Amino acid sequence: MRLHIVGPLTAAVLVLGLAGCGTSDTKPAPTATAGTSGAQVEIGNTINYGSFGTTAEIDCAEGKALNIGGSNNTLTVKGTCSSVNVGGADNKLTFDHVDKSISVVGLNNTVVYKDGDPKVDDLGSGNKISKSP
Repeated sequence: MRLHIVGPLTAAVLVLGLAGCGTSDTKPAPTATAGTSGAQVEIGNTINYGSFGTTAEIDCAEGKALNIGGSNNTLTVKGTCSSVNVGGADNKLTFDHVDKSISVVGLNNTVVYKDGDPKVDDLGSGNKISKSP
């Protein structure tokens, strides 16, 4: 399996380049953050997060979708995610609430959600996905 992760600088340049494009409609411009806790790019109602070996907190607010890539991360996700897609390996992810779906395509990820009744798809290998008691 090949995993392609966009580096934080590349992601920031891509988003900044996209921010200047488009029409004068009132849609918010994409935002990007890159630092020691990974790279986060938000486009519309979707957060794209990628990192290696970090511990971080992400906020899904009320109903954003979340895509996670990278390896060896420990992430705590606050708020309500509408849907979650996980790629990468050896991540430890804890979610407050997942509303619609969780899809895990990576390897050896541990995903725990505290609230919600999402449809769960484990398309990878060695993943553990559970609802906390």
